[in-house]
Amino acid sequence: MIHYVIVGILLVGNIFVWLHAFPSHVLTVSFLDIGQGDSIFIEGPTGAQVLVDGGPGSSVLRELGSRMPFFDRSIDAVIESHPDKDHIGGLSDVIRRYDVSYFMEPGIPHDTSAAAALERALNEEEGLQRGIARRGMRLLLGGGAYADILFPDRDVQDVETNTGSIVMRVVYGENEFLLNGDSPVSIEKYLVALDAEKLQSDVLKAGHHGSRTSSSEIFVNAVRPKYAVFSRGCNNSYGHPHAEVVTLFQKLRIPTLDTCKEGTITFSSDGQKISF
Repeated sequence: MIHYVIVGILLVGNIFVWLHAFPSHVLTVSFLDIGQGDSIFIEGPTGAQVLVDGGPGSSVLRELGSRMPFFDRSIDAVIESHPDKDHIGGLSDVIRRYDVSYFMEPGIPHDTSAAAALERALNEEEGLQRGIARRGMRLLLGGGAYADILFPDRDVQDVETNTGSIVMRVVYGENEFLLNGDSPVSIEKYLVALDAEKLQSDVLKAGHHGSRTSSSEIFVNAVRPKYAVFSRGCNNSYGHPHAEVVTLFQKLRIPTLDTCKEGTITFSSDGQKISF
């Protein structure tokens, strides 16, 4: 097991170190306004670019176009948190539009049209490397920034898709961002019991778009975020964010931001402080 983790770190690390001629020395994490779903664009201090999820459809291309220079047609890595349409619906368009070097997923088979379209796009992309996310892997983002995979820590091919979501913690200096897909309360509590110290983060993406199935009080208290983000569409049929979750963040005095109200939300970190 130890050898597997080390190999995983080295393999992924070689892919993610990308030095630009004029590094900004700033990490940016953008929660894209793509409607009812998740899509997060990360740019490391030396220019490494990572897209986590692609929302429900092609609106992710519009948002990427506003974040990236018009001449930039490459993304270092694309990560699928789990194979539900509101997370992967736009990824087939991204794979076809951009030259993607690496694709990571949790390893959950899913028999849907969105999953089939993504698989076709991945198979058509020459030179693209693929990997299965497991706890212990570290993705190097350049300039000292990195992203640790906290979950899954096992084979999740037979579990419900939300339960198998990739949970990752992006770190740059003294700042952290916790991205947890649609992980339910059961996984939140498991991660707290496993190692609560590894959860503390300045920014928390509220699980499952603010659904009551996520954002348990024990988990949010372990994360101790300065900000929480709801990634969701306006007037969605699910009622996200649910009142119980909104009330919890208010009770804990954690400011919340909402892609429905604010549009794309971008945080910048110099390794010591965060602005947005």
